Amino acid sequence: MLSIENLHAEISSDRDPASRLAGAGKAILKGLNLRIQAGEVHAIMGPNGAGKSTLSKVLAGHEDYLVTAGSVRYQGADLLALEPEVRARSGIFLGFQYPVEIPGVSNMTLLKTALNAKLKHEGKPELDAGSFLAYVKLKAKQVGIEPKMLQRGVNEGFSGGEKKRNEILQMLVLEPTLMVLDETDSGLDIDALKVVADGINTLRSPERATLLVTHYQRLLDYVKPDYVHVLAGGRIVKTGGPELALELEEKGYGWLEAA
Repeated sequence: MLSIENLHAEISSDRDPASRLAGAGKAILKGLNLRIQAGEVHAIMGPNGAGKSTLSKVLAGHEDYLVTAGSVRYQGADLLALEPEVRARSGIFLGFQYPVEIPGVSNMTLLKTALNAKLKHEGKPELDAGSFLAYVKLKAKQVGIEPKMLQRGVNEGFSGGEKKRNEILQMLVLEPTLMVLDETDSGLDIDALKVVADGINTLRSPERATLLVTHYQRLLDYVKPDYVHVLAGGRIVKTGGPELALELEEKGYGWLEAA
């Protein structure tokens, strides 16, 4: 599903790709290696500044990040050669730590446009208005979103928990192949956390994979990972099973940094 080899990336303030120079920005990822098979859930944990969010944004194609070395292949294709919108249509979903508000664009408009763009990319017929409405209402019910909220601007006036639920709704509607969730659990109370976890587990299947970036063990109580990786100093320094997350919760990261 995803193969990352010797990935180096830096953050750049220059948004014009043609004028960027490797080595001019701040290096964040420094030789990261990771392989994810279809059907697997991988959790990435690590201290602040280790590069967890950078990895998520590099996979999505964020323009502020420059890959200086290494390769990323998604379903056999060179992911780094694809524009962000092509990555999204190809089945990569990024859940943000801080979802943005988009005033003037309703949730319904965003969801219908995104879903039909994905269907068209896959060579499938687009959904008409009636079929889409029935489909999205069913998905909204799964995450406890009232139908009237679908008419509001994307995340406009939403609480933190509502924004995260709204992102899970987007994920349920689009049914991505690779879900990259960047600290989706941050700022959630226990009820919202369970809703988010249920949404992730609903899409868990042999055809899909999930990459969870998280600081805390609590999300992993509800979404059981196959592998837990510790990202520190720009690369993965330790890999284990779910028990590794419990060990990190108990000991912190200091013991790993010392080792």
